[in-house]
Amino acid sequence: MEALRSADDIREVNTRYHDVAAESYDSKWGIDFGQVGQAQVLRKLRKLLGPELKDGYDRSLEIGAGTGYFSLNLLQAGVVGEATCTDISPGMVATLAGNARRLGLDVKAARADAESLPFADSSFDLVLGHAVLHHLPNLRRAFAEFHRVLRPGGRIVFAGEPSRVGDRIASFPKRGAVVLAPLWRRLVRAAPAPPGGPCSCDHDLERFVDIHAFDPGDLSRHARRAGFLDIEIRGEELAANWFGWFNRTLEAFAEPEDVPMLWRQYAFHGYLMLQRVDERLLEPLLPPAIFYNLLLTARRS
Repeated sequence: MEALRSADDIREVNTRYHDVAAESYDSKWGIDFGQVGQAQVLRKLRKLLGPELKDGYDRSLEIGAGTGYFSLNLLQAGVVGEATCTDISPGMVATLAGNARRLGLDVKAARADAESLPFADSSFDLVLGHAVLHHLPNLRRAFAEFHRVLRPGGRIVFAGEPSRVGDRIASFPKRGAVVLAPLWRRLVRAAPAPPGGPCSCDHDLERFVDIHAFDPGDLSRHARRAGFLDIEIRGEELAANWFGWFNRTLEAFAEPEDVPMLWRQYAFHGYLMLQRVDERLLEPLLPPAIFYNLLLTARRS
């Protein structure tokens, strides 16, 4: 497939890829809407918002909400009073609405392009997103829209954005796992992952939907140019990222039903432990650029 030539190409591929991914997205990424999920989401926001998080937000807008990981957990935790969730993918919006019904939550979910939001000026107290900015072809226009729909004094919060250096660092554990995958499968007695699979052709589009990796200065410039103040960028996950990508890559080479529960528990609890190591020891000391994820917050004047 040729490189994508236009913003419209990028939007179309993002829509198609995420429509295909929607049905299995929660299981693939271990999305949780219980206490674990709430703790994960609150941990990320607490790093950026600190004590302000306790006061909560009346009206929130999530950009690229996917299946609802952030907004649905924030609603359950009582951090937001009224949540509006948007995504460019109708499949993701439908899955999010189904998750909300299952959890008994009232959410406004709509298909929308982040670069042209169908909301009035000053409609929200909080605009947030998780792993979404790196999909957007026109970041200048998107940040202008975030600024427009926020009330004066409102905040943007974006988490899970790949850093340019951190993404390169993450390639090492991934490559190591590819080499060790056959031995690992023998040790855990797992059959190889089946070739292809339903809609595998569209899953091949994954490499075309991630169009940005950022330096901290990139995110600061976009926010400042849109008129935001009090801009803060933090890095998140280094040891946990290496551990997580190594294990996830191993698992990708095995039949999912053959991966032992003991292994899954080891991978899950080990990841949580290393998150705490990152948060308490590494994140306060090391520059944000070397971490896998970047977090951004800023305030509208």
